[in-house]
Amino acid sequence: MEIEIGRGKTGRRAYGFNDIAIVPSRRTRDPRDVDISWTFTFRGREYRFELPVLASAMDGVVDVPFAVNMGRMGGLAVLNLEGIQTRYEDPAPLLDEIASFSKEEATHKMQEIYREPVKEHLITQRIREIKQGGALAAGSLTPQNVERYIGAALEGGLDILVIQGTVVSAEHKSSYDQPLDLNAFVSELGIPCIIGGCCSYQGALHLMRAGAVGVLVGVGPGHACTTRAVLGIGVPQCTAIADAAAARTRFLEETGIYAHVIADGGMRTGGDISKAIAVGADAVMIGSPLAAAAEAPGRGTHWGMATFHPDLPRGTRVRAGIKGSLEEILLGPAHDNDGTMNLCGGLRTSLATCGYENLKAFQKAEVMVAPALQTEGKTLQQAQGVGMC
Repeated sequence: MEIEIGRGKTGRRAYGFNDIAIVPSRRTRDPRDVDISWTFTFRGREYRFELPVLASAMDGVVDVPFAVNMGRMGGLAVLNLEGIQTRYEDPAPLLDEIASFSKEEATHKMQEIYREPVKEHLITQRIREIKQGGALAAGSLTPQNVERYIGAALEGGLDILVIQGTVVSAEHKSSYDQPLDLNAFVSELGIPCIIGGCCSYQGALHLMRAGAVGVLVGVGPGHACTTRAVLGIGVPQCTAIADAAAARTRFLEETGIYAHVIADGGMRTGGDISKAIAVGADAVMIGSPLAAAAEAPGRGTHWGMATFHPDLPRGTRVRAGIKGSLEEILLGPAHDNDGTMNLCGGLRTSLATCGYENLKAFQKAEVMVAPALQTEGKTLQQAQGVGMC
């Protein structure tokens, strides 16, 4: 329903994770009978992941050991192929420096660190190292650089390409440069492409038509992202995901092909991940919750891909802390009661409590607009700074 902003402008009401609640159905299930795996198919090959979780292509989250470890647990970690891992032979001292910066100096000094150019041989090397560790190798490139670096990535044996930017469109226009022909590039590549971000029905639909096996939904919701302040753009995640899910239905009707919706950013707890699936996502991509893993390379800090932009930074370095091991954060056991540990256990229990057997079924769950869910009966938690606060 359109709401009048003023006489000359109307707009839709949009909802984020804190605005909605999942409604239990008439049945419940044993959590052991619930399947939370995520599967997609590309050119006859099935890609199956026991956990519907992708680790964001951020330098404070994913390096080679982290990618291998997450792959063994059943998830998929995406390495930033234009990040610190492919600019420096040994990024460890630089990661130590970034963790030590004060908040006042962090952005400027990170811009200096990231002036070092990307080295193609390191792209090839890092991907090979992930594959040698026994994991699928997924890497992220920006639209403006994907043609430049894809050869080095394929030489290393890249399995899944993520084409990622603040907003990626299938119709980029420029009077200065030759834009990437996304449709032609994806169709000729030979490996599956996940593309994003987007946050609208039309944006998601066009990326699906361009050949994406999955679209990343989220513009500005990340905990380290400042895009919404710098550019004033974005859509709250629950509305953005639901719109992309509608585009998925339209695309399926047009082609018979199921394109996957991947909620990207804004999720902190198992409850947030559950809500993302309930409003239509097939899987989620998360950064800051995983940056708090002891194995993450950021030393308890986290920053986005645009934090170090030389002209217009659209992110900040935040301190995620170290909450536990990657296994504890994803699979438990949890030793905190705020939903930030055992994320996949929270998702599994949410499905079971609401009576759904798998993620596709959970997408049909009833939801309500319920902002009081965050505050109702929580006076003591708020006063004491515990629990959901």
